Amino acid sequence: MTDIPNKENDNKDKAEQIKTNTVYNNCPSCGPGTNPLQTPYPGYPCINYKYYPTYMYEHYAYPEALRLVVVSVSGEREDELFYNYMLNVAPPEQKEIIAAIRYDEIKHNKMLRELYWQLTGQEITTPQNNAFQPPKSYCNGITKALFGELAAVERYRKILFGLEFLPYRNMITEIYTDELKHGSKWNYLYKINCSCSMT
Repeated sequence: MTDIPNKENDNKDKAEQIKTNTVYNNCPSCGPGTNPLQTPYPGYPCINYKYYPTYMYEHYAYPEALRLVVVSVSGEREDELFYNYMLNVAPPEQKEIIAAIRYDEIKHNKMLRELYWQLTGQEITTPQNNAFQPPKSYCNGITKALFGELAAVERYRKILFGLEFLPYRNMITEIYTDELKHGSKWNYLYKINCSCSMT
């Protein structure tokens, strides 16, 4: 009895023989000749996409991540004064929301300092003589905080790009998801305090 060729397996074999464009053979960091079919993805450990220069993450992401960690912690004293101001002027029923955000920000600073120390063996030194300019009003403070949280999400996303070790990535994921949560809370406070006055 002769074996009948299995068309499904035959098609599978053909599918595995993927023809790739030569553009993938010129990796910006590994140089020409990189195997385009290397697992777990074409071009691994390097890849040069057609439409977006993703290689820049590989070259610059780690030092940029370290720089942005320092930037994130550098406003620690100003943040402390800002939250003290906001707690003083907030209505009593809203103080708990702002206090919870402040608690998270203090936690973030400790996490980032620990992360930086583990990566570099150095402590982050921050200036303590920052000149603090209070917001003109409670609503101006809410607006400033809301856009500050959105900018922080983008900053932490860049930090995430530069870290490969999963526990460090988990730390940054915890921080930026907290920032997203804070943005929703500030948006809520803006809605109940400021939206009517702006129309």
